[in-house]
Amino acid sequence: KKKLKISGKELVSVPAQVFGLDQLQVLEMSPERESCLRYQMELLPQEISHLRNLTCLYVDSNNLKKIPAEIGTLSHLERLTLSNNSLSSLPPEMGALQRLHSLHLANNSLTELPAPLCQLRSLTFLDVSDNKIGTIPSSIRHLEKLETLLLLFNSLESLPEEVCLLRKLRTLWLGNNRLRSLPATFGELVNLDWGYNYCSCNFEGNPLKHPPPEVCSRGAEEIRDYFLSFHKT
Repeated sequence: KKKLKISGKELVSVPAQVFGLDQLQVLEMSPERESCLRYQMELLPQEISHLRNLTCLYVDSNNLKKIPAEIGTLSHLERLTLSNNSLSSLPPEMGALQRLHSLHLANNSLTELPAPLCQLRSLTFLDVSDNKIGTIPSSIRHLEKLETLLLLFNSLESLPEEVCLLRKLRTLWLGNNRLRSLPATFGELVNLDWGYNYCSCNFEGNPLKHPPPEVCSRGAEEIRDYFLSFHKT
């Protein structure tokens, strides 16, 4: 089998026989997307390293408190979903997942953007919403292929200038943080899709003063003009 879905509200661990499926590519141990159900698995076993051919691992909506260092051996992993768990940290070995392009961490217990994420050069989608993250390391600039960054419902009081170096960003959601200002180079994120049909850059729920919300809503060019005029005065 190349794909396996394990379900059941009493799921508390990965059945041992799964680790013998060395050709497995997709392993899903999450409730259905529309369900409010949460599984009870608290630990992803070290034996996950046996599944060397995994490309997708879905373990949303469990009760995971720890990710083993062995996750770093899954060199083919491209998509990892860990949202709606109880994670407070990530192992540094995650930085070895150089094929990973999509990582979901929404609604955990992280308090800062973990350093291992900044080593994932192939990452194009990163969701760390609703974690109460208060700081973003300057090393985020290394995520040079990042196209989607979701940071909603955190505790960010500032956005590092390095975020403005992520020139491939197309979607950046910053809603419901504590941002009072944006970096002066924010207007350099010219690839953000400011179209009317899709809000690619969300600021709602922030006490923004510099630039004010009405300027932010008009897109990159207006933001650039605002800072240019601000510095002239």
